Amino acid sequence: MAGDSKTATLLGTAGPVPGRPVPAHVAIIMDGNGRWASRRGLPRVEGHRRGVEAVRGAVRSAIHFGIPFLTVYSFSSENWRRPAAEVADLMGLLKLFVRRDLAELHGNGVRVRIIGDRVGLPPDIEEVLREAEERTARNARLSLQVAFNYGGRQEIVRAVRSLAAAVAEGRLAPGEIDLATIADALDTSGIPDPDLVIRTSGEQRVSNFLTWQTAYSEFVFTPELWPDFDHAAFAAAIGEYQSRDRRFGGLGAQAG
Repeated sequence: MAGDSKTATLLGTAGPVPGRPVPAHVAIIMDGNGRWASRRGLPRVEGHRRGVEAVRGAVRSAIHFGIPFLTVYSFSSENWRRPAAEVADLMGLLKLFVRRDLAELHGNGVRVRIIGDRVGLPPDIEEVLREAEERTARNARLSLQVAFNYGGRQEIVRAVRSLAAAVAEGRLAPGEIDLATIADALDTSGIPDPDLVIRTSGEQRVSNFLTWQTAYSEFVFTPELWPDFDHAAFAAAIGEYQSRDRRFGGLGAQAG
């Protein structure tokens, strides 16, 4: 996390302040599904199922607040290490989400974009991801990035390899590589960096999420487990974001 990026725990922040800008891009590390289920004596898959419902709510909240970009961390490249039964449950929920929710997302003007490594994915999963992107490609009300089989460091490695190949083929000179060139080689090409990153469950780490893109993001760590993250919690996170003095390495408005 960059030095200019602040961290905070939400302690009753009221919500968005009218007249102040809301973040253009909110990214969410959705954490706590398993703990939510465990505390209720339920199987972990029920926590993941309730987590999918929370995703639906977050999309509706983003539209309500006029946020044009929303990114959710759905499945990391490290999550394949989980028990095979849990991974199978997660894949099933992904397919169910697309089947049940894609029509609503499309009808609400949501464009779905998948970020992450697709090499070696099961064919049925790859087809589901492709269907979601192709059907919603022309929508412009909200851009929903779903980070699937995603890792921030792995994303940077893929970008470096693509730039190295371009140099080797004579399509790019080493001196032409700059911040913009690297950003354009990432999975998030054409998407603004997150203004606000929210992590639920009280954990305070980024877990290999948008490693390059969050250099100057504001971070809000909220105690709610992801299935409990609702419209009010989203509003509180935006309110906390609005209270920050963003400096991007320079002097902020509060500098005397």
